[in-house]
Amino acid sequence: MIHPQKVRRVLFVCTANIDRSPTAEALLKNLGEFEVQSAGIWFNARRRISESLIDWADIIFAMEDHHKEAILNLKPDAENKMVVLNIPDIYPKNDPELIKILKMKLSESLKIKWGKNHS
Repeated sequence: MIHPQKVRRVLFVCTANIDRSPTAEALLKNLGEFEVQSAGIWFNARRRISESLIDWADIIFAMEDHHKEAILNLKPDAENKMVVLNIPDIYPKNDPELIKILKMKLSESLKIKWGKNHS
């Protein structure tokens, strides 16, 4: 069970670490309440997922189920800190629709109230 009040280190994972996870990382970093990193599962990802990143995180947001599977292949005991966001790879980096979806989903998981200053 993940307790939002205890979450400080957040990891976002997508495929290549180019669009979705860096957008989510920047969005959450702007709040100033969390340590945030992002990674991708591909060999050529901008920043590739690793066991040390998985260990570092209090919570891991995978964009899709196959990202969760890749993480659990590296570190099966990470299951209890995984959340799948179900955001498909159709959005470019910083797309307004992607940001809207991320805000909605992160509000649910992290109990965030977005103000006007947190775009």
